[in-house]
Amino acid sequence: MMRWVRVALVLCVGLIGSAAQADPAVDDMRLRVLACTACHGKEGRATPGAYFPRIAGKPAGYLYNQLLNFRDGRRSYPPMAHLLDYLTDDYLHEIAGYFAALELPYAPPEPAPAAPARLERGRQLVRQGDEGRKIPACSQCHGDAMTGVAPSVPGLLGLSRDYVSSQLGAWQTGQRRAQAPDCMARIAHRLSVEDVGAIAAWLSAQPVPGQGKPASAFKGEPPMPCGGVRMPHAAASGGVGR
Repeated sequence: MMRWVRVALVLCVGLIGSAAQADPAVDDMRLRVLACTACHGKEGRATPGAYFPRIAGKPAGYLYNQLLNFRDGRRSYPPMAHLLDYLTDDYLHEIAGYFAALELPYAPPEPAPAAPARLERGRQLVRQGDEGRKIPACSQCHGDAMTGVAPSVPGLLGLSRDYVSSQLGAWQTGQRRAQAPDCMARIAHRLSVEDVGAIAAWLSAQPVPGQGKPASAFKGEPPMPCGGVRMPHAAASGGVGR
């Protein structure tokens, strides 16, 4: 699977580069990001099953931070690293801005194949956290509507259960990292296997409100500083959603 994806990306980038040299008129972002939509689905809406998640409409700062993380090795996925190796920071800003500006409808969520007690545990962790284990509520950083906070915190709705659980697992094992201080790594290490499954099940079953637009600011003080995220009272990428 990974080998096929890498070959597809290389071919796509080569074709786009050749076309742009032959005719400057094709130098259009829709063509230049074909290497992205080859995996992330038409217009970045995600692929069936969301193995490659939605990137359309995610906050520009978040997308930019993730592109940096893949390029610079904080996130481990060889096809992405290969694709981004020689792209400049300015170009990554362009890519992030293009996808962030897309306003596209979300598909309705799939029914959650989980017991009511598990879903309720997920809801509690997302909405209230677990004070005794120093686990903050997801909504404290990702917004009351769970659609993220501009410019750098992603929404957690509209993602598949498998994707959410795999990303939390990646934080726990160090396969996914962010700029220091890495708040999500700290939080993920406090979650049990049961917690991860409950959070993923509950989030994946929720509809996405308001076209998934992120909030313009944090409602209150976030529980801890996060690298790459501008906090209300401190210079502070966090989050699961890519």
